[in-house]
Amino acid sequence: MLILGLCALAGIILLQNTQVVSFQIFFWSISMSRIIFFGLLIGIGFGIGFLCGRKHGE
Repeated sequence: MLILGLCALAGIILLQNTQVVSFQIFFWSISMSRIIFFGLLIGIGFGIGFLCGRKHGE
């Protein structure tokens, strides 16, 4: 139930942020929609959390 609520909250946050945002990483300038950027951040955070939460040796 908690996971479903968190997924719904993440979906609402993504749908409210559709503006284009520009940012620089070293020498590159990237412009993309906030919905894509936040989706990438959520996915990267989930992946890092999953990898860090695994038990080593399994």
